[in-house]
Amino acid sequence: MHNQTVFYTIFLIFAGAAVFSTLVLYTRQSLLVAYILLGAALGPWGLKLVSDISTVQQVGDVGIVFLLFLLGLHLQPQNLVHMLRKITWIAVISSLLFAIIAYAIGIWFGLTRTESCVLGASMMFSSTIIGLKLLPTTILHHQHTGEVMISVLLLQDIIAIIVLILINGAQTGGGLTYHDFLLVGIALPLLILFAFAFERYVLVKLLARFDRTQEYVFLLSIGWCLGLSVLGEKMGLSEDIGAFVAGVALASSPISLYIAESLKPLRDFFLVMFFFSIGATFNFEFVAQVVYPACILATLMLVLKPLLFKYLLVKSGEKAAVAKEVGFRLGQASEFSLLVASIAFSTKLISEAASNLIQATTILTFIASSYLVVLKYPTPIALSDNMRKD
Repeated sequence: MHNQTVFYTIFLIFAGAAVFSTLVLYTRQSLLVAYILLGAALGPWGLKLVSDISTVQQVGDVGIVFLLFLLGLHLQPQNLVHMLRKITWIAVISSLLFAIIAYAIGIWFGLTRTESCVLGASMMFSSTIIGLKLLPTTILHHQHTGEVMISVLLLQDIIAIIVLILINGAQTGGGLTYHDFLLVGIALPLLILFAFAFERYVLVKLLARFDRTQEYVFLLSIGWCLGLSVLGEKMGLSEDIGAFVAGVALASSPISLYIAESLKPLRDFFLVMFFFSIGATFNFEFVAQVVYPACILATLMLVLKPLLFKYLLVKSGEKAAVAKEVGFRLGQASEFSLLVASIAFSTKLISEAASNLIQATTILTFIASSYLVVLKYPTPIALSDNMRKD
């Protein structure tokens, strides 16, 4: 059967993406919307042309790894430490408030306390992928707005690790243990220490000796990124955190910008697969059941996240214009929301209806937030020439 082969699946995804992207651009939407809608159309709950979604999801997850690696490549460690000191309380307070709001919505619509807690956890964070995908290179590399956004997203990733530990503890019935605290308090510093030591005594010397061989630099960069990702996962953290640390460790090297540019097409290939899998995994049989709570919760997130981020950032001393832009760019749910829903459902913490409520809310915020940012701020995929920047 053709639809069981990897080649045919990739053909359907990218040929369909080309068609959907054309339609989306004509209707003045974000390209990210095209990939999500394509997944819904071709996936198991649409035309059923792509049935093996697990493979597509696994390939798409590689895109997140490369995205965070490229993010780390543009962050000087000293600048990152300075921003984290300033942003920590903002990330913690905002995450808690969004969790409380989502929990209340869950209780209001009849979810159990456990399901409402998972719903709250899933709404705590903003999307790293959308935030960075819609951020022009000039802003990411050279402007304070990029530093603020990256700092908030990084702290949210650290909080996300703690949330995953809590979910695993709830699933086993053991709660949060001393071992879990050691995981975050010891494993992460050890990973960072290893990354910087290996970069200083091995990686930089190899790059300096063979930097004229572009293919070698390309292969070594990918090996370093994926190697540290696997190491992070083996240490109980996550592949994403490992990739980010790998990038930061290389950021001070003069060759880091060249590596970042050479890996961009590879990142974009995998991210198309990721957004396709988001649309493909949504179960349309639950639409009638989750449409009202999903619309209400998505609207609250889209309205409250920009306002709260702006308020907290202004309170921390940021300029109003910077705070407002960061708030809009972080005004959606996160790909982590989908991960929380998947893990909680697979471990029987929540029902399939609750899982689909999280998915529907996340997809709605992805689509609406992307559209708002593309219309309001400069992005690499803007619809007008004066707003298109990279």
